Parts: sequence; structure tokens; C-alpha cells
Amino acid sequence: MAIKQKTTLTLRYSGKGTSHSRSEVAMGNHVPVIDEPVARGGTDEGVSPTEMAYAALIGCTNVIGSKCAEKLGIDIGHLDFNMEVDFDRRGVLLMEEVDVPFVAIRLNVTVNGSASQAEIDEVATETDKYCPISKLYEQAGTDMTVTWQKA
Repeated sequence: MAIKQKTTLTLRYSGKGTSHSRSEVAMGNHVPVIDEPVARGGTDEGVSPTEMAYAALIGCTNVIGSKCAEKLGIDIGHLDFNMEVDFDRRGVLLMEEVDVPFVAIRLNVTVNGSASQAEIDEVATETDKYCPISKLYEQAGTDMTVTWQKA
């Protein structure tokens, strides 16, 4: 008999602020450090909170894109990413509240597998449907442009 997977989970994490800018977050067997650069009063022992959010989009696109390709039987090989983010810093500078701090994201995904551009486009469409981090940005009002291309 097949085991039915739960579709909704409650996840729990714990963290601690070890200084005014440095945090440690326990996530499974990992404790990533989130910090600010020295120029912003941090110790630069980890990525900034906003950089962590950007990195999550690349990681999620990689995982979900690879799953979609496998499900479709399409060889995308490994993926390379280049991303640009337009970030409205007025909120983090405490100048004023900003409803959409991540104004725009341009993510370029390069595929090195044997897939044709039509197959790559199919994987991109499926990935857009299922990537939760991409959905998070889109629902927040970020202007998302994700381009998939063959190496």
C-alpha cells in the first residue's frame, strides 16, 4: 500500500539574534548565519536577510525546475542562474514604509542539457506553476521576468 503524503505541513524553526545585525536560524541540521556587511554595522559573517530571500528564489527554481523536467522526461542537465533585483531600500533605511520593496526581479536560467528550446519553455511554464518562492514574490507585487535559454 502506498503512503499518502501530507499536503499541508506546519514547519517550526528557532533562531536567535546574537547581535543587533547577526542572526542564527536552526533549520534541520543546518544553522545558517544571517548578517549585515561591515559597512552597515554587521560583521559580514553571513548573507543579509534580503540576499537570503534572493538566494531562495534561485534555489527553488533549481529544485522545482529539475523536478518538472524529470516528470516531463526532459533533459535540462544542470542550470546556471544570473539574477538582477531592483530593491527599494527606503523601508530598510527607515525612511518610509514600502509596500513592494522587491520592485523587479530579472532571473535568467541557462540550461546545459540536451533539451530543445521548446522543451525548455515547457519546463519553464511548469516551474512557474509550482515554485513557491516565485509565487511569493509575484503575489507580493514584484515584477518577475524569468527567462530560460539553452547554453
